[in-house]
Amino acid sequence: MLTLNFSPFPVLETDRLVLRRITKNDAPAVFALRSDPETMRYVPRPLAQTLDDALAHIALIDEKIEANAGINWAITLKGNDDFIGIIGNFRVEFENYRAEIGYMLLPEFQGKGIVSEAIERVVQYGFNEMKLHSIEAIIDPENIASARVLEKNGFVKEAHLRENEFWQGKFLDTVIYAIINPNDTNTYQ
Repeated sequence: MLTLNFSPFPVLETDRLVLRRITKNDAPAVFALRSDPETMRYVPRPLAQTLDDALAHIALIDEKIEANAGINWAITLKGNDDFIGIIGNFRVEFENYRAEIGYMLLPEFQGKGIVSEAIERVVQYGFNEMKLHSIEAIIDPENIASARVLEKNGFVKEAHLRENEFWQGKFLDTVIYAIINPNDTNTYQ
């Protein structure tokens, strides 16, 4: 079965980005991200109401990292350590060698290819370092921008689940995209 070890914490780089550990110092930016109704429009989770909500989210991320159960990174621009978004292989199905990727970006940084660049690097890490066989993304079918960025990064639409999630008094559809490790030569036991 798949086992993970995120110690020491892996800092990832791309041409423009540094993906680093999220810290309590990022709480104001995490709050800005998770309290913005437009940014959270396709995320069926409560809006952050206070800075304590952001700190609780960071604590949840830390718990998963410490337990080697999932990982999230702060997205930053090279030369500037400020948090501009979040990305991670945050929900791992150990028995299936599969993880779910998730990502969010502050509005002023959207539409610049940052998420696509971060996804490419996190997928590489998932396949090469975490030894995953596949990575999925579960999105709202109306989130066209997310669908495009996933497809650009080699993800394929696997399913459209009808009314499978209940949120704020309504049943919502979800769409599952996935990518399979093209170089998977692992022997699984």
